[in-house]
Amino acid sequence: MKLLDPRVDFVFKRIFASEGNKDVLLAFLNGIFSDAGEPPLNEVVLLNPYTDKDDPLDKQSIFDIWAKTEEGKLINIEMQLFNKYDIEKRTLYYWSKRYSGQLQETGKYKDLKKCVTINILNYNVLPNEHTHSVFHLREDRNGTPLADDIEIHFLELPKLEHTPVPGEVGLVNWLLFLKGIDDSNWEVLSMNEPVLKKAMDTLQFLSQDEEARMKYEARQKFLLDEASQRDGALTEGFAKGLAEGRAAGRAAGLEEGKAEGKLEGKLEGELEARLEVARNLLAMGLDYHAIRTATGLTDEELESMK
Repeated sequence: MKLLDPRVDFVFKRIFASEGNKDVLLAFLNGIFSDAGEPPLNEVVLLNPYTDKDDPLDKQSIFDIWAKTEEGKLINIEMQLFNKYDIEKRTLYYWSKRYSGQLQETGKYKDLKKCVTINILNYNVLPNEHTHSVFHLREDRNGTPLADDIEIHFLELPKLEHTPVPGEVGLVNWLLFLKGIDDSNWEVLSMNEPVLKKAMDTLQFLSQDEEARMKYEARQKFLLDEASQRDGALTEGFAKGLAEGRAAGRAAGLEEGKAEGKLEGKLEGELEARLEVARNLLAMGLDYHAIRTATGLTDEELESMK
């Protein structure tokens, strides 16, 4: 039997956001918070539990997990199988909506509760080697917190280069479970984190259920098609920019009519090609960090577009 991939958001929500699996979610969250040096939670309330109405092809279905602690702290967990780009700005945007949305209930700023966003990514996005990165709002020089109301976690699965170690407890076991569909190390993982056994049983049950597998395949196809469209647009934009830049370079070189002029024209053409690609990527909504990585342009060259 081939196991379903727990990194597909539909499956992830079914495992961690079912009413019968709240203990699984609580243990997973405590693994995350413990790894960040924070105290454990005693209880968690699901605000959007998984139901049969969560149709994988319905754009209105929300596959994030929304939860609330005893103290009223709001937690949003999102699993992303493919890179949708602009994750940093996207995260801040949705965090702000959750945070400000609380005012609709009381209308008082003092009643605003802390909002935590947890992004579990099947790709790398941050320029560091840490699998788990945590962000807060603090003063640059001495680290004094302005407010404790914002907390953002990035869990980048590809950065986890680890094998199960008997007796090792903590977040790493949960991430190893999520990272792959190889069940050969499950015995060690479940011995390290007993609640993981329930998550594994849920995944096995779903993998054997015909209706769940049909929904999984539909969702997986949707995500693959969506990612393919984005990659196609990026490739088209890059090719267009490169072609236009090369044409500009040839024209510049021919006008000079000399070897020096041709070389200068070629260099100018290559730069223009990169700038054209950057313009197209910017028009598609990519941030400067992603554009800089894709084109190799410097900050000064990107600024020249303005």
